[in-house]
Amino acid sequence: MLRKNRPAFVIGEEPLGKIRGHDRELYLYVERPYPPMLRRPPYPESLETRKDIEKHINEILDILCGDFRALKNYTKSDRYPIPRIPHALEKLAKAKYITKMDFMKGFKQNEGKPNSMQLLIIIFHMGIYEYTWMPFGIKNAPSYFQRMMDTILQEEILEGWMLCSKDVVFEITKERRDEYERIKHELTNTPVPILPDFELPFKLYIDEACSQGLGEALYQRQIVDGEPREGVICYISRKLKDSEDRYGATQTEFLCLVWALEKLYYYLEGAVFEVYTDLTALKYLLKMKTPNRHMLRWQIAIQNYRGNMTIIYKEGKNHANADGHWIIARATKLMTMK
Repeated sequence: MLRKNRPAFVIGEEPLGKIRGHDRELYLYVERPYPPMLRRPPYPESLETRKDIEKHINEILDILCGDFRALKNYTKSDRYPIPRIPHALEKLAKAKYITKMDFMKGFKQNEGKPNSMQLLIIIFHMGIYEYTWMPFGIKNAPSYFQRMMDTILQEEILEGWMLCSKDVVFEITKERRDEYERIKHELTNTPVPILPDFELPFKLYIDEACSQGLGEALYQRQIVDGEPREGVICYISRKLKDSEDRYGATQTEFLCLVWALEKLYYYLEGAVFEVYTDLTALKYLLKMKTPNRHMLRWQIAIQNYRGNMTIIYKEGKNHANADGHWIIARATKLMTMK
């Protein structure tokens, strides 16, 4: 792929290419003549600052930033969706090779229409500068860029390989081999998160920690190196709210289940999964004929999961998956989803 598409890659100080057919245009709430506040006056500059600007003007122009806060207030919002990183990573579950590619100064490859570029000006004591490409810091810039990438890369699968130079030899020494084996051992024996396989069932471990917080862990049993192995997909936890501190253990455990299903719905909705709890009463709460208002509301909230969900009792001493995480999260304030 690298050889075949060599012109698409920038090396060193080579000039950037331009993406054609995706000129960006700003749509404002106001018509001409534009409000004076859209043309911001230059900021006061000390003599030293002016000297510095004049000395490094060529370098500054390449990364010049402007203050477009006033323009933002008059620019219509572009609601194009930006993908979430966790959801993008989940698509790599069955990938054999993973490659990271990046647009070299991607915004600078995206030109703008002249009538919009007239709004993107910066005033210095040395003159007025107008952008010819989409700068950082303007409203909707991420949406413009995401739409452009989706359009260009739609239905495209880039495949290829390139051998390293034959003159570059990687020597496998005993130290490197030992280090490789150590890393491999650590990665396969600690609860390192795995990517979900939506064709396999899930395991959800829930627990309330001494009436102080909620802790959940989502697991899945997958084939790793030819052997079945249970790995963790994600942890979530949070502290109890003031109004929840008065709940009993049974009600708090039910709340733990409801909150887990609410936060992990994109994993569990429509999937087959087991819920592990150290409270035997939880499996009977779902069948209560005369629940209180909280229980009734929660029963309705999880109704969509009832057909694919199985609740399994697990003794507290063997139920460290969720409770252990809460202790860690409470102490370090890490891996906590608010």
